[in-house]
Amino acid sequence: MTWSYFCDHKFNMNAVKTKEPNQAAHDYVYKGLRTRIMHGEILPATSMTLRGIGKDYAVSMTPAREAVRRLIAEGALMLSPSGRVSTAELSQDRIEELAVMRSLIEVELASRALPRAHIALIDRLKAINASVSQAIAAYDPVAYIKTNLEFHRMLYLRAQAPAMLAMAETVWLQLGPTMRSLYDKLNRKEPPHMHTTILAALSAGDEPGLRLAVRSDVTQGLRHVLK
Repeated sequence: MTWSYFCDHKFNMNAVKTKEPNQAAHDYVYKGLRTRIMHGEILPATSMTLRGIGKDYAVSMTPAREAVRRLIAEGALMLSPSGRVSTAELSQDRIEELAVMRSLIEVELASRALPRAHIALIDRLKAINASVSQAIAAYDPVAYIKTNLEFHRMLYLRAQAPAMLAMAETVWLQLGPTMRSLYDKLNRKEPPHMHTTILAALSAGDEPGLRLAVRSDVTQGLRHVLK
């Protein structure tokens, strides 16, 4: 298999962030594309090409190729036997597996974060949750996914467990396009009610309640895909 298959510009990306000074071109493309996939800006089974990615990020084929290879290794992109690169279209078994991983990793992160959940953190989480509500009111699925993940990331950073957080983010990355499809299916009109339960458990120092709330929050949406 060669990379000569990627010859057409099939994938159009908007609002590409500006490259930072001294940032390697492949890292710039990788981080930008990774963020877009994680936040559900790209639907499942969306084809893309090296030429198209290079054009959108104003880089040559080489850094685009390296970024794509990294994302394939992380499970964010799929490479078919014919050489087609696309975002993943997950099977129900794969979605169930990733849901279990979320419930295991994120519950543990939340539990470890609880002893360091000071008032300032809880206030910050409340503000982020308000942004989640605003995204829903504006029917902005990308903003919803982004702020929802920000809510969880902000909490989990207090766990001071970077390896576990990196694993959680890899799961988020693989689920990004699926979460976008799920959002469209659910037609949300209000924020996840479990966020309120999470905040209450943090305020009360209730570890069993926090673990239950996080487990429910990270899996309940995915259950709709598995029905």
